[in-house]
Amino acid sequence: MAIPAPQIQAMRKRLTGRAKLTVSKNNLLRIALKEAAGKKTGLDGLVDVVADQTAVVTAEMNPFRLFKEMEATKTKAPARGGERAPEDLWVREGDTPFKPGPIVGELQKAGVPAAIERGKVVIKKDKLLVKAGERIPRETAQVLTRLEIFPLIVGLDLRGVYEAGTVFRRDVLSVDDARVRADLSLASGHALNLAVFVGYPSKATIRPLLSTAFRRGLALAMESGFPTKESVKFLLAKAQAQALALAAMAPGPAEETKKDAT
Repeated sequence: MAIPAPQIQAMRKRLTGRAKLTVSKNNLLRIALKEAAGKKTGLDGLVDVVADQTAVVTAEMNPFRLFKEMEATKTKAPARGGERAPEDLWVREGDTPFKPGPIVGELQKAGVPAAIERGKVVIKKDKLLVKAGERIPRETAQVLTRLEIFPLIVGLDLRGVYEAGTVFRRDVLSVDDARVRADLSLASGHALNLAVFVGYPSKATIRPLLSTAFRRGLALAMESGFPTKESVKFLLAKAQAQALALAAMAPGPAEETKKDAT
């Protein structure tokens, strides 16, 4: 779908100071890329991504940042009819902003289960109007627009980016930040656990290693009865507990008298 001129201008405005957007004919772009490849090795790798309506974006930022900037310029747009639905298009149960009138018939004609209740036009239940990939009928497109449902995404898809001799394709640039951060956090945790387990000292592991060494040293001192500043209170407590246990096992005065009388 061709991008309307107002959207192109809006993209240029959004990218002002960060990137430059240039629209040209595809044949001219292919020729320019092939000629420029003589000075920029690998630049001709962009030739095969020139198709349909194509623009060139030049920027002083890394490919991944540029990809995100371009995705941010995309906007929702109403359907006119005939376009393929990018996803399942639903209308949801509930009130509408419309007053009773001809709109009810228009909605029903487009397949929307509309009715009048309490002086309002309402949608009686959720309804799937167009499945993903199907063409949007003109009547349905008009109803979706009136319901302020804009199913189309208007913007430039960044198909390829050239940097330092390498062409990055869209599937490489489309990165889920949250997933990457989660994976890095998980990998960092595993690496820390492994480093502590093997006793590898580093800025991140030195505290847990010292803590583990202290606990093991204290346990060894307790087991061997070796007094230190840290172990002496535990040794005294252990000795007291052993003394009390021994005292409990010793015969009392009454038992000793009974044995003497016998």
